[in-house]
Formats: sequence, structure tokens, C-alpha cells
Amino acid sequence: MKVLIVNGSPHPKGNTAIALREVQKTLEENGIGTSWIDIGNQDIRGCIACNFCKKNGRCVFNDLVNESAAVFEEADGIVVGSPVYFAQANATLSAYMTRLFYSTSFDKTMKVGAAVVACRRGGASAAFDQLNKFFTISQMPVVSSQYWNSIHGRDQGEAVQDEEGLQTMRTLGKNMAFMLQAIQDQKDRSGLPEKEPGISTNYIR
Repeated sequence: MKVLIVNGSPHPKGNTAIALREVQKTLEENGIGTSWIDIGNQDIRGCIACNFCKKNGRCVFNDLVNESAAVFEEADGIVVGSPVYFAQANATLSAYMTRLFYSTSFDKTMKVGAAVVACRRGGASAAFDQLNKFFTISQMPVVSSQYWNSIHGRDQGEAVQDEEGLQTMRTLGKNMAFMLQAIQDQKDRSGLPEKEPGISTNYIR
């Protein structure tokens, strides 16, 4: 089994990366392989709702979104990390996640998702909720920990002093490994849950 780890921070060795590395180390200690992508300093624009992906199976903008889509498809889970800017995930990661999830048509059911956020003081829970919505609309179980998946630090590297935050990341890694293995066991026995035909409605009458 393998997990895709996406660092949305523009700082490859910043506080977000410190949190994600703690999760990565714990996953690997529990037998889960990982792939790492830094996207925070990439030029990734937002979705323009052109629906090119619906006809062609990939985003019209041929950048890191398309490059990592195949990795995401093969992965059993994904961990996404972001610094907190104005109580939300940073714009690059938000654009990346929107296009990655919208442009990929493969079934994400029971892929396991986890969000990690790093902040100086406040806004962590709002950014955390924002990122989790990508998972909950895609039939992806969300991994919990002993606290919300956040770590604190202002200057680069300060997160190593947040002992509770680091422990939260280790617990997240252990819980994710357990969930991945449990889901795989169930899939081997009886496959994925049966799905009804999709229903799409709106409120214009």
C-alpha cells in the first residue's frame, strides 16, 4: 500500500513539511509506502470550468496536476498539508486540489484522506475543514487523530518545539496505517460497497 503526501507550503523544509515528515515516518514504520510532492512553489493556476477534462480525461493545463494524477490513482490514500493563510489553505494548494479532484474521473471510493495544517496561532480549524471537504465529497474516509491535525510555529523550523502537534501527527500516521490495512482486508473479502446510480439535482424549478 502507498500514500501520496502533498506539501502545499512554498517552503520545502518549513513547519508544514515538519508535520508531514512526522506522518510519513510513522506510516513507513507501519509498513505503508509513501510518495512525496512539493507543490507550494509551483505555478499552478485555478480551474476555469472549461470541462476539457470531461472529454479528455486530464486537465487542460498540463502541469503538476496532470503529472501527479496517476500517482494519486495508484495510491491507497493521500495526506495534504498546508500553511494557514487568512484561516484557509494557501491558494496554490487550493487550486491544485480543486483541479486534481475535478479533472480525475477514477473512483476514489475508500481511498483514505487526511489533511494537516500549520499555523502561527489561529485559523487552523477553518483550513482543516476546507481541505477535508475534498475527501468527504469523494467517498473517501477521513483519518482522525488525538486532536485536530494541526501544528504550530511561526518561524521556519519552530514546529519541532510543538510536542503535542508532533504527537498528533504520529497518532495520525498510526491511525491511517490501521485504516488502510482494515479497508484492504475488507476489500479483499467482499470488494467495495455497492453503489446506486448517481442522482444530480438543483434547486431551480
